[in-house]
Amino acid sequence: MRDSEYQSPIQSEEPGGVHAQKLPGSAGGVGSILSTLKFVAKEPGLLRGSKLLLKVNQSDGFDCPGCAWPEAGDERGMIEFCEEGAKHVSNEATTKRVTSDFFQQWSVSALTLQPDHWLNAQGRLTHPMVLREKSDHYEPITWDDAFLCIADELKGLSSPDEAVFYTSGRTSNEAAFLYQLFVRQFGTNNLPDCSNMCHESSSKALKETVGSGKGSVRLEDFELADAIFVIGQNPGTNHPRMLTWLEKAARRGCMIVSINPLAEVGTARFKHPQHPLEWFGSGRQLARFHLPIRINGDVAVFKGIMKALLEAEDNNAGTVFDSEFIARYTEGFEDLVRSLRATTWDEICEACGVSRELINEAAAVAMNAKTTICCWAMGLTQHKNAVDTIQEVVNFLLLRGSIGKPGAGVCPVRGHSNVQGDRTMGIWETPDPQFLDLLAKEFHFDPPRKHGYDTVHAMQAMHDGKVRVFTAMGGNFLSATPDTEYTARALKNCSLTVHISTKLNRAHLITGKQALILPCLGRTEMDRQKTGEQFVTVEDSVSNVHMSRGKLPPASAYLLSEPAIIAGIAKATLGSRSTVQWDQLVEDYDKIRESISHVILGFENFNQRVRARPGFYLPVPTRDRVFDTATGKAQFTVHPIPKHDLKPGQYIMMTIRSHDQFNTTIYGLDDRYRGVSGGRHVVFMNLDDMHEAGLKAQEMVDITSHFEDEVRVAKRFSVIPFNIPRRCLATYFPEANVLVPVRSFADKSHTPTSKSIVVSLKPCE
Repeated sequence: MRDSEYQSPIQSEEPGGVHAQKLPGSAGGVGSILSTLKFVAKEPGLLRGSKLLLKVNQSDGFDCPGCAWPEAGDERGMIEFCEEGAKHVSNEATTKRVTSDFFQQWSVSALTLQPDHWLNAQGRLTHPMVLREKSDHYEPITWDDAFLCIADELKGLSSPDEAVFYTSGRTSNEAAFLYQLFVRQFGTNNLPDCSNMCHESSSKALKETVGSGKGSVRLEDFELADAIFVIGQNPGTNHPRMLTWLEKAARRGCMIVSINPLAEVGTARFKHPQHPLEWFGSGRQLARFHLPIRINGDVAVFKGIMKALLEAEDNNAGTVFDSEFIARYTEGFEDLVRSLRATTWDEICEACGVSRELINEAAAVAMNAKTTICCWAMGLTQHKNAVDTIQEVVNFLLLRGSIGKPGAGVCPVRGHSNVQGDRTMGIWETPDPQFLDLLAKEFHFDPPRKHGYDTVHAMQAMHDGKVRVFTAMGGNFLSATPDTEYTARALKNCSLTVHISTKLNRAHLITGKQALILPCLGRTEMDRQKTGEQFVTVEDSVSNVHMSRGKLPPASAYLLSEPAIIAGIAKATLGSRSTVQWDQLVEDYDKIRESISHVILGFENFNQRVRARPGFYLPVPTRDRVFDTATGKAQFTVHPIPKHDLKPGQYIMMTIRSHDQFNTTIYGLDDRYRGVSGGRHVVFMNLDDMHEAGLKAQEMVDITSHFEDEVRVAKRFSVIPFNIPRRCLATYFPEANVLVPVRSFADKSHTPTSKSIVVSLKPCE
């Protein structure tokens, strides 16, 4: 029945209601305040929600479940949340409930026809639910029976490698550590996670060049930087609290340079919502220069900036490059210089779409800065050549010695609150042998050494029938991954799909032969175990580890914490062959942290140090100019400028978030900072390209992606004229994920190429 009614794995609103509006002149201000109040009033209520928001990112409160931008140390004010954080907290703290009666009323077939934002708006899940084979309705199941159902499927596999265990970045350190422990005791390293789809390219690029896959800066470095380059990132929507630090930097004279295909409001001007006197006027200018590069023009533009630096060095030797740093700490400098000399300005400007004059102005900013920070997000990481691109950014910083000193360094800004912590805790399909050795010593078992599936290859294994059980701790796997129809077929090939979730989402509806929804506590809720109230910990983008303690009563008496759910599955599956005292670990999370301190480097005396507010920093050797590479030195690297041979009528498209969205969670149908309201089926397009193609504003088009000999189609998108370079388009995910081929991923990191999709447009009939 579900198959016959199945139309499309992602449903959305009809785009006839889309309206284009005037772009705001700045981010923040009154608009941000009104938007926050609207969401708080709608979900938790103004009084309840306001009390809760005052505990967000506070030392005695809970870490925002949204982005991983760090908090200040002891200098925190009463308000430490942003508009997007308020939406996320309100979304979790909603008073609406999805009970067993809801599933009795709504069939799965009927739910698949509802848009994603409607599914999310139904409220918090309250009971464990099972969808039995050939049924079209979820029904209640006890926790013990749910655990036994999972155990029976896992124990019936011919190999542990026939199961995949996915993790989102919402999961706490404690839950992530238990999860990987169970999975490895079960016998596999099939631990794909959301890092595979977002910042894996950063980790690979940085590990090869500077020896550590993490960022090298801390929050205080933003107060010392002379220049900040914001590359492939839209902080106004994705990391709004970052705007406060950019404003502080701009106020003291720091030069901010934006490099991005879209001229985003959030990197142009900002009105601090907490400073009423700033609500009037045009707001504080942030980026002094914006380089509107073509999509995937980053390698070319950084070659151009470095070529300009080289020309200045040639004219006045010893005044531009940090020769002492280069000689002492790096290798490969001569090869880079030769490649820069061999690359012509015509090649550079044609590939990036930016004039030589503007590139020279960006280079002048770098030359005049003693300290430079480079920040980036998925605008860099989701291309086939993403690792190369990030290594070009590293080249740029190495030339000026801007790594490993105060006010300078690399800053990949993570998108989910604990995505970096999950990886630190061992959520990784290719674990470090030293980590496995310490895990074996602590828990007296032999962990598997064979590498597991990353996210892309897990999808392919499910599609090919090599994986029969899929478990996801958090996230919305179907909507988050590329090639949506392919992923849907992959999930339906499984015998069992399990989702540990707080709210209803699309992945609960496209399932294996059987499916389980296991509702868990959210970050905002109190976690009471046998020894009393517990806290968890997270790691932010700058490697600070700190406490998070929920304040709300649980949304349902039937909710379990993520550690308790993992322990329940582990006990039912492993039984007496497990060497872990699962009950003791869940009764007192201090015991989990004690084991973490024995297994993971940098967590010595974990329980004591994390209680000392505001937490502690993990060691990042790059920060101290210790480069853990094969040679012990930072590596200059040489890369070609990527070329996109577009045929007539073809464009290169990237997927982006709207302002009413966090990852795959859709809060509403507006994108205030891009002047769009009432819908998400939109494609942003250069006005000259529209005229050339004979398209009118808000005309409906079908989008076809072209990869090798394959085509994929997304239907009925409304064309919105926008300030984007020619032959470039932008669309929202997850609606456009259907266009991203599963076999199109970044070299080395296997990150899907969601920012480099070759497409054509056809007017709807």
